Amino acid sequence: MTKIVYGVSGEGSGHSSRAAVVAAHLESLGHAVKIVTYDRGLRNLQARFDVIATEGLHITSVDNKVSKRRTLRDNLQRLPEGRRKLTVLKETVFKGFAPDLVFTDFEPMTAYLANHYDLPLVTVDNQHRLRYMHFPCPSELKKDSVLTRNLIRSMIPRPDVSLVTTFYFGEPLNARTFLFPPILRETVTALKPGNQGHILVYLTSGFESFIELLRGFPRERFIIYGQGNDRKERHLWFKKPSRKGFLADLADCKAVMATAGYTLITEALFLRKPYLALPMRGQFEQAINAFFLQRLAFGQALSSPDPSSVAEFLYHLPEFEARLEDYQAEDNATILDMIDRLTADGGALAQDYHRQRVGA
Repeated sequence: MTKIVYGVSGEGSGHSSRAAVVAAHLESLGHAVKIVTYDRGLRNLQARFDVIATEGLHITSVDNKVSKRRTLRDNLQRLPEGRRKLTVLKETVFKGFAPDLVFTDFEPMTAYLANHYDLPLVTVDNQHRLRYMHFPCPSELKKDSVLTRNLIRSMIPRPDVSLVTTFYFGEPLNARTFLFPPILRETVTALKPGNQGHILVYLTSGFESFIELLRGFPRERFIIYGQGNDRKERHLWFKKPSRKGFLADLADCKAVMATAGYTLITEALFLRKPYLALPMRGQFEQAINAFFLQRLAFGQALSSPDPSSVAEFLYHLPEFEARLEDYQAEDNATILDMIDRLTADGGALAQDYHRQRVGA
């Protein structure tokens, strides 16, 4: 048995969805896993796993644009509680539980404590594509690319092994980085895709400008999540949050229009749904996700949507559908096999990578 601390970012649901797959697999092999997370990660994981609550970073947006002022203010307000939670983690988890190694899905407290206690650190996320994978980058995003790479370095210092999930494959930049297809939930891989003719729309709260734009397409039927409770307005059907309902609507849609979050893009690609990506302004990862999606011709990226660009996406749906027939949808077997190797025998292989990195 290997004792593992698993830090999981609570910003959005993608991190916790991925971690749930990995943690359940680790436990099925008899390993002991303590998850450290917050916010949505806490809500999504605490009923099923041994979870310790921490404090974490949050991004605040207004009309699909990152609000730097509100993001800074909200995170500064969390600092005192963050210091208290860090002390608790040291005493109850890293000293009391005494892990053999640390996994992190972009959660910084566990990453820093892994370094502090000289423990192997394994990242399992999509963010490290942007630090440890070579990829084409539009000239207008190069400055943000450098800033994002430095941010990732500051958030997750000195990982020993990086297991990177990605739908766009470049070359790894070191021998300790391994690229894998996206980790998908069983509830997604079990879906049988169909086409009921609707377009699934998922937006962050407050993106009213795009809703107004959709009112100009009365021949289409839009099912919209993220904008309040159930109601119908002609060809717009607003639905309240529902994990089961959302997945059913995803499986049966003819296309997706949504922010450029990694998890939804990868689930849509698995089901071979054309995707209109609306990257949150000021968030580089969403911008590069949208760029990758368009470069692969699986959909279209719109930073400033207008009626003509939405109409163009709808016109080209048959071309996107044809291109998606070649998408290589894979299960989680390859990355779980690597995780098995890293965690076997008390994490012996992860310990080897750690010794190689620190030069011991």
